[in-house]
Amino acid sequence: MEVAENFPEECRYVLETLGGIWHHDALAREQKLSPDERLRFHQEHSGPPMKTLHDWMEAQLEERNTEPNSGLGKAIRYMLRHWTPLTLFLREPGAPIDNNLVERILKKAILHRKNSLFYKTLNGARVGDLFMSLIHSCELNGANPFDYLTELLRHAEQLKRNPAEWMPWNYRETLARLARPAAA
Repeated sequence: MEVAENFPEECRYVLETLGGIWHHDALAREQKLSPDERLRFHQEHSGPPMKTLHDWMEAQLEERNTEPNSGLGKAIRYMLRHWTPLTLFLREPGAPIDNNLVERILKKAILHRKNSLFYKTLNGARVGDLFMSLIHSCELNGANPFDYLTELLRHAEQLKRNPAEWMPWNYRETLARLARPAAA
């Protein structure tokens, strides 16, 4: 995006091509394709435009259409250097097309690290770490952290007996199972 002002046509081509790939991934999610089905879908629909993009980038440098040390040239060289991991979604079932999830998690961890500078005690920092880890785990699993903690407190005895049933990713099923006998 930083080079778009100086190379609008070239950047538009790359962004539109990649936009099509994200569109294909959105279609795969809408269709609820299995990892293997998604892989085949991407190989059929995303593979050809990705190959065309790769060939275009190589041609830009080989035919000297783009100066290798320009902003665009550096961006193209970066993409070509990382092409194998960037196209893993075309070879490996379940591979994501981006790492946005990981980047969001890392940003939260970095923010927490900055905020940790203001804890007064080491124990306070440990408690803060515990709660941040718990909150992030809840968010990753689509659970409301406040509701999750509330249910843990309400079911403290069951939690002590079987903690594995009370993780952020499965506590709702445990609650549903506990509610069934009461409703019957």
